[in-house]
Amino acid sequence: MATATRSTPTTQELFEYIQRLFSAEDEFLEHLRHEALRAGMPEIWITPEQGAFLQVLLRAMQARFVLEIGTLAGYSAIMMARALPPDGKLITLEREAERVAFAAQMVRAAGLAERIELHHADARQWLRSFRPTVPLDFVFIDADKASYSQYLELVLPLVRIGGIICADNALAWGEIASASDDPDVQALQEFNLRMATHPQLQSCLVPLGDGMVLGIRRW
Repeated sequence: MATATRSTPTTQELFEYIQRLFSAEDEFLEHLRHEALRAGMPEIWITPEQGAFLQVLLRAMQARFVLEIGTLAGYSAIMMARALPPDGKLITLEREAERVAFAAQMVRAAGLAERIELHHADARQWLRSFRPTVPLDFVFIDADKASYSQYLELVLPLVRIGGIICADNALAWGEIASASDDPDVQALQEFNLRMATHPQLQSCLVPLGDGMVLGIRRW
């Protein structure tokens, strides 16, 4: 029996090569990262190459209406909003007030205040009453890991057929295939399994950054 082809391990040299050639970060976003660290925020935003992947994906599917769960400093929201058409809209949800204030300042500085709509809210509660006027094209989940599976069930009915749900940290900091007793790792294992087996989705895992799992809604 033939041995399955293995993926190429991402060495530090390859990682630096990918970031050098395929990054969506510019001077403004680099400045945003530094200011977020100075403000005491954890360094848990997506990587520059993940941002490039998201931008290519959004442009390819001609996305216009995007929902993000977990704003943090606004880094990924700004990256994604830049890939939307002028009349596109990105709604982003964040439960920490100081992060909302910081992100709002950065969104204004980026000239995207008309395209990005920030909400200070608990996403689980907010989504239960959210009734979009048009179906969502794309949902990006990067928030508390324990709620990932719940977010999936809440957003799936809101996504159009052919729309995509994407979540960060699919590799759980390298622990996703381990028998870990960490509740966040276990939550991500459960979420990945749901994405892989959900009858309405066709899913894949992209090993950029800490991994992103994506599912396209089939029906």
